[in-house]
Amino acid sequence: MDELLGEFWDQAGYRSQRSTMVFVPRVDVYYCGEDAPEKAIVKVELPGIELEAVNLEVRGRALVISGERPVRETEGRTYQQVELPSGPFRRAVELSIDVEADHAQATYEDGILRVELPVRLPQGGRQVPIERAE
Repeated sequence: MDELLGEFWDQAGYRSQRSTMVFVPRVDVYYCGEDAPEKAIVKVELPGIELEAVNLEVRGRALVISGERPVRETEGRTYQQVELPSGPFRRAVELSIDVEADHAQATYEDGILRVELPVRLPQGGRQVPIERAE
C-alpha cells in the first residue's frame, strides 16, 4: 500500500516509516531581485510548533530546518482518526546558489516560517602575473 500512496504521502507532507507517520514540513523556495537574484526565500509550513522548538542552520548551499512538534495529549481520549503527526523533524533544503549565512533573517507568522538569505555575490577576479622562465 505504501508503494501506491507513497507519492501522495510525500506531497501531503508526511512520509511513511514502518507504519508510523513522520512529520516532514513542506517548503516553497524562490529567488527574487531586480536584474539578478538578490536573495533566496524559503517558506516552511510549521503550524502548531513553538519557535523555541525550531532550529535553523545554513550549511553551504543547504538550509537545515529541524525541531519537534509536541506530542498531542491522549489522556482520556479515544481517537477515531489521527493525521496530525508529532515528534522530531528535520528538513534539508538545497539551494541552487551560494548565500550569505551571516546575514540570514527569519520571521514566523501564522504557522509559516520565512527565511530570507542574501545571495553571495561572485568574488572579483584576481590578476595573475606572468613571469618569464629563465
